[in-house]
Amino acid sequence: MAQVKVYGIAEHLGPRKQRLSEVIHACVVEALDLPVDKRFQRFFPMDASNFLFPSDRSEQYTIIEIHMFEGRSVERKKRLIRLLFERLHQECSLRPQDIEITVLESPRSDWGIRGVPEDELGLSYQVED
Repeated sequence: MAQVKVYGIAEHLGPRKQRLSEVIHACVVEALDLPVDKRFQRFFPMDASNFLFPSDRSEQYTIIEIHMFEGRSVERKKRLIRLLFERLHQECSLRPQDIEITVLESPRSDWGIRGVPEDELGLSYQVED
Protein backbone atom coordinates (compact mmCIF):
# COMPACT_ATOMS: atom_id res chain seq x y z
CA MET A 1 0.00 0.00 0.00
CA ALA A 2 1.04 3.57 -0.61
CA GLN A 3 -0.86 6.60 0.68
CA VAL A 4 -0.09 9.67 -1.44
CA LYS A 5 -0.58 13.30 -0.43
CA VAL A 6 -0.15 16.09 -2.97
CA TYR A 7 0.21 19.75 -1.94
CA GLY A 8 0.25 22.81 -4.16
CA ILE A 9 -1.21 26.25 -4.72
CA ALA A 10 -4.94 25.77 -5.37
CA GLU A 11 -5.16 27.69 -8.65
CA HIS A 12 -2.34 25.59 -10.14
CA LEU A 13 -3.05 22.24 -8.51
CA GLY A 14 -6.80 22.17 -9.21
CA PRO A 15 -6.77 22.25 -13.03
CA ARG A 16 -4.21 19.45 -13.29
CA LYS A 17 -5.39 17.31 -10.36
CA GLN A 18 -6.89 14.52 -12.48
CA ARG A 19 -3.84 14.20 -14.71
CA LEU A 20 -1.48 14.35 -11.72
CA SER A 21 -3.50 11.59 -10.07
CA GLU A 22 -3.24 9.37 -13.14
CA VAL A 23 0.49 9.92 -13.60
CA ILE A 24 1.36 9.48 -9.93
CA HIS A 25 -0.71 6.31 -9.70
CA ALA A 26 0.87 4.85 -12.84
CA CYS A 27 4.35 5.50 -11.39
CA VAL A 28 3.46 3.96 -8.03
CA VAL A 29 1.98 0.86 -9.67
CA GLU A 30 4.97 0.43 -11.98
CA ALA A 31 7.74 1.10 -9.48
CA LEU A 32 6.25 -0.68 -6.46
CA ASP A 33 4.40 -3.48 -8.30
CA LEU A 34 1.13 -2.53 -6.62
CA PRO A 35 -2.21 -3.76 -7.96
CA VAL A 36 -3.89 -1.15 -10.19
CA ASP A 37 -6.93 -0.95 -7.90
CA LYS A 38 -4.83 0.24 -4.91
CA ARG A 39 -5.13 4.02 -5.49
CA PHE A 40 -5.03 5.99 -2.24
CA GLN A 41 -4.51 9.72 -2.85
CA ARG A 42 -5.40 13.00 -1.23
CA PHE A 43 -4.94 16.46 -2.73
CA PHE A 44 -4.36 19.54 -0.62
CA PRO A 45 -4.95 22.72 -2.64
CA MET A 46 -3.42 25.56 -0.64
CA ASP A 47 -4.06 29.26 -0.60
CA ALA A 48 -0.85 30.93 -1.79
CA SER A 49 -0.54 32.78 1.51
CA ASN A 50 -0.33 29.41 3.34
CA PHE A 51 2.11 27.69 0.99
CA LEU A 52 5.55 29.19 1.39
CA PHE A 53 8.53 27.99 -0.63
CA PRO A 54 11.98 29.13 -1.75
CA SER A 55 12.33 31.78 -4.45
CA ASP A 56 13.96 29.35 -6.90
CA ARG A 57 10.62 27.49 -7.24
CA SER A 58 7.68 28.70 -9.31
CA GLU A 59 4.01 28.86 -8.37
CA GLN A 60 3.74 25.36 -9.89
CA TYR A 61 5.72 24.04 -6.91
CA THR A 62 4.22 20.70 -5.87
CA ILE A 63 5.02 18.51 -2.86
CA ILE A 64 4.32 14.79 -3.05
CA GLU A 65 4.45 12.65 0.11
CA ILE A 66 4.27 8.89 -0.26
CA HIS A 67 3.71 6.89 2.93
CA MET A 68 4.09 3.15 2.54
CA PHE A 69 4.91 -0.10 4.29
CA GLU A 70 8.60 -0.61 4.95
CA GLY A 71 10.45 -3.35 3.12
CA ARG A 72 11.17 -2.04 -0.35
CA SER A 73 14.74 -1.71 -1.53
CA VAL A 74 16.53 1.60 -1.96
CA GLU A 75 16.70 0.87 -5.68
CA ARG A 76 12.92 0.44 -5.91
CA LYS A 77 12.28 3.71 -4.05
CA LYS A 78 14.76 5.57 -6.25
CA ARG A 79 13.05 4.12 -9.32
CA LEU A 80 9.74 5.53 -8.06
CA ILE A 81 11.27 8.96 -7.48
CA ARG A 82 12.93 9.02 -10.91
CA LEU A 83 9.73 7.91 -12.64
CA LEU A 84 7.76 10.65 -10.91
CA PHE A 85 10.22 13.38 -11.91
CA GLU A 86 10.35 12.16 -15.50
CA ARG A 87 6.65 11.58 -16.10
CA LEU A 88 5.38 14.61 -14.21
CA HIS A 89 7.67 16.70 -16.39
CA GLN A 90 6.64 14.97 -19.63
CA GLU A 91 2.93 14.53 -18.99
CA CYS A 92 2.04 17.41 -16.65
CA SER A 93 4.59 20.04 -17.69
CA LEU A 94 6.01 20.29 -14.18
CA ARG A 95 9.69 21.19 -14.04
CA PRO A 96 11.74 18.87 -11.82
CA GLN A 97 12.79 22.03 -9.94
CA ASP A 98 9.12 22.47 -8.95
CA ILE A 99 8.60 18.95 -7.62
CA GLU A 100 9.55 17.72 -4.18
CA ILE A 101 9.02 14.07 -3.26
CA THR A 102 9.26 12.48 0.18
CA VAL A 103 8.98 8.73 0.74
CA LEU A 104 8.01 7.79 4.29
CA GLU A 105 7.99 4.20 5.52
CA SER A 106 6.57 2.55 8.60
CA PRO A 107 6.18 -1.04 9.79
CA ARG A 108 3.03 -2.84 8.70
CA SER A 109 2.10 -3.21 12.38
CA ASP A 110 1.71 0.60 12.54
CA TRP A 111 -1.17 0.56 10.04
CA GLY A 112 -4.81 -0.26 10.74
CA ILE A 113 -6.76 -1.42 7.68
CA ARG A 114 -10.30 -2.79 7.40
CA GLY A 115 -10.60 -3.29 11.17
CA VAL A 116 -7.28 -5.02 11.94
CA PRO A 117 -3.58 -4.19 12.27
CA GLU A 118 -2.17 -4.50 8.76
CA ASP A 119 0.45 -7.09 9.68
CA GLU A 120 -2.46 -9.43 10.49
CA LEU A 121 -4.07 -8.77 7.12
CA GLY A 122 -3.07 -10.90 4.16
CA LEU A 123 -1.81 -8.92 1.16
CA SER A 124 -2.42 -9.88 -2.44
CA TYR A 125 0.97 -8.44 -3.45
CA GLN A 126 4.61 -8.54 -2.34
CA VAL A 127 6.14 -5.67 -0.33
CA GLU A 128 9.63 -6.86 0.55
CA ASP A 129 12.32 -6.90 -2.12
